[in-house]
Amino acid sequence: MRILGIDPGYAIVGYGAVEYRNNRFTPVEYGAIETPAGRAFPLRLEQIYDEMTELLTRLRPEAMAVEKLFFNSNTTTAIEVAEARGVILLAARKQGVPIYEYTPLQVKQSVTGYGRAEKKQIMEMTRIFLGLEQVPKPDDTADALAMAICHAHAAGSMLGRMNLAAAAEAKPRPARRPRTAAERLQRGKERISPAGPGTARPRRNKQSLDL
Repeated sequence: MRILGIDPGYAIVGYGAVEYRNNRFTPVEYGAIETPAGRAFPLRLEQIYDEMTELLTRLRPEAMAVEKLFFNSNTTTAIEVAEARGVILLAARKQGVPIYEYTPLQVKQSVTGYGRAEKKQIMEMTRIFLGLEQVPKPDDTADALAMAICHAHAAGSMLGRMNLAAAAEAKPRPARRPRTAAERLQRGKERISPAGPGTARPRRNKQSLDL
């Protein structure tokens, strides 16, 4: 499976493509898309979209993993990151690449096994998983590779998630037809009728009741 991890941003978009076969990782390509600070924001978004489209066309990933967006105290920055993330998702959608989203907590747990791991620990484990001599720079690139690793680990349980989703979407069983007044009356008579002479009341199977 070829996975493209993305760390979204409007100044720097980190990306990292890895192959995951037989529980082994092989780095394919990693780097960053950088937009000039002095360029008009719509043009920066256009650059991100164009370069993401080129990247997706060339690398042909089977899945794209991207970080879920969380708003911080700087609303303006969060909105701009969200807009950049939107064009990234659009580029993947246009290329028919499935998109998967993960929280920072999920990435930490997947890469280090510890939900409160520090950034240095995540980067070092990413380096080890991929067999790299050094941690990739900028940090956005390392974060993107960690995102790809997270999806690779999650992919093993993806079939189970699909089955659960299918079960949740299954049509409910049709409701029983309500009894008529005559049927309810007959049912009541059956319940209060005493057993005839010589007729033993049926024993209840306690085991079946416990079940």
